[in-house]
Amino acid sequence: MKVIVAGFAKTGTKSMHIALRELGYEVYDFVENFWYLRKDWNKILTEGGSVDDFKRMYKDVDATIDTPVYFFWKEIHEAFPEAKIVFTTREEDSWFPSYRKQTEEMEKNTMLRLIFVYSPLGRKLGALIGKMNEVVLATSISNPSTFYWKLPVNEMVMRRLYRQHTADVIQNAPKDKLLVYNVKEGWEPLCKFLNKPVPDKQFPHANIGGKVFDELMQKHPVMQRMVKEAFVTLSLLAGLGAFGVYKFYRFWPYLSFNNLYKLLNFRQV
Repeated sequence: MKVIVAGFAKTGTKSMHIALRELGYEVYDFVENFWYLRKDWNKILTEGGSVDDFKRMYKDVDATIDTPVYFFWKEIHEAFPEAKIVFTTREEDSWFPSYRKQTEEMEKNTMLRLIFVYSPLGRKLGALIGKMNEVVLATSISNPSTFYWKLPVNEMVMRRLYRQHTADVIQNAPKDKLLVYNVKEGWEPLCKFLNKPVPDKQFPHANIGGKVFDELMQKHPVMQRMVKEAFVTLSLLAGLGAFGVYKFYRFWPYLSFNNLYKLLNFRQV
């Protein structure tokens, strides 16, 4: 582990993911943490973990980012004390509307709702998100595992959590290992901190408008697999439904009261 991004969600983490990959790092973002490490994270979020757990989980990973990583930045850094910490940040009154917008976009995403119900892998993703919300954000998903789930957002609590997390990182991270960074600053401070040459291209900007799951379902193979699973499940259910309707109408002529009476009395129709 070389880089731990300790910034709260919606502080430019998706832009940082792309930037770190451009700089040559292998990055575990939210989806990678789910795909490769969901059993570990479920255990940590439910029972707790240890420094040894994080050493094993990230021994072959260059950088990790986003939920639930930022909540456990200190424990991960204890496992990898030579790793550098990039704390992505933004002004609170800019951050919260952006965070709320993302949750609204998630709730409006019909395909995401279908995935969380009809994809076996998507149901596991939904369960992990639910557990992360409980532990990291002190909230819970309404109507989990149904098409009508909701992501409650308590503004007062979220702002307090944001301020507490900011204070925690700035006060407790080793100063010689910490970069407090806004993605609007571009490549220069980031590359200087990581001892990397500045790329000859514009700094990336991702997840604009909070439509991250739309982008992931279009591009990320794990999310694309969930979409396929949901369509397969819905196709099977539609096929079974059609077969049931066919059978019902096929035998409808035999379902008159007189015929049922005769059948129940074991008489030949």
